Amino acid sequence: MSDNLNARLRARIEPGRPLLLPGAPNALTARILEETGFEAVYLSGAGITNTYLGAPDVGLLSLPELADHVAAVRDAVELPLVVDADTGFGNAINVRRTIRSLERSGANAVQLEDQVAPKRCGHFTGKAVIDAGEMVGKIHAATDARQDDDLLIIARTDARAVSGMDEACDRAARYLDAGADVAFVEAPRSREELREIPGRVPGAHVANMVEGALTPITPLDELAAYGFAVVLYANTAMRAAIKGMRSALTDLRAKGDSLALGDRIASWEERQSLVRKDEFDAMNERYAG
Repeated sequence: MSDNLNARLRARIEPGRPLLLPGAPNALTARILEETGFEAVYLSGAGITNTYLGAPDVGLLSLPELADHVAAVRDAVELPLVVDADTGFGNAINVRRTIRSLERSGANAVQLEDQVAPKRCGHFTGKAVIDAGEMVGKIHAATDARQDDDLLIIARTDARAVSGMDEACDRAARYLDAGADVAFVEAPRSREELREIPGRVPGAHVANMVEGALTPITPLDELAAYGFAVVLYANTAMRAAIKGMRSALTDLRAKGDSLALGDRIASWEERQSLVRKDEFDAMNERYAG
């Protein structure tokens, strides 16, 4: 299945016809994304760190933890998985191991970024980037390490916040020339800057939409007209869930029961359907002897 998903995802990446890509911090969220008809799942490093560690996106997640999450999501859905691998967990040699590990776990695309480790969320202050030549070496290591040439390598640059748009676009072009399949200029500050990226750098690009952060939320058709290939909403589902959980738990704490929650929570049947209980019941019958 993985090889077919690699090819399917690669064929879907097309400038001007963007893939709308939502993020999932866990397998349950990925199940909801599949159920609601999305074409692929983004495994957000920030989302996993927030939900698994209860911590901010400041480079705390380890490669084994990430690989375990990828494997769990791979077992739960049949969609292509785009995996945020932060800085690759070290130098170019570490990147080689990272790609091998995540590919074995079920990734169909791996995103690497050029921040200095430990990285920070792309919309935090205080970021720093490594030398562009070092990132080129990481990209070479990544493309050499993949077992299937259809596994996508996404190269993100955070240079916009450090050196400006010229440097960010120059790096994006270098990373594509080095063999990255998709470029990702993080945190442009305006629609004019968003438009500038595909216009200046031929190739496939990611537009990252982060509600309330540095980049303005821009309609999908407008981003398509700019020439983007992927439009990412990395943590929208998680943030909606935070609001829903907080509201329900506030009511529960105030009233002492869940009687007033009604359709604000999933029904028992919806929950069991989402986690495929009928499939597991069928397996139990098949293997019970």
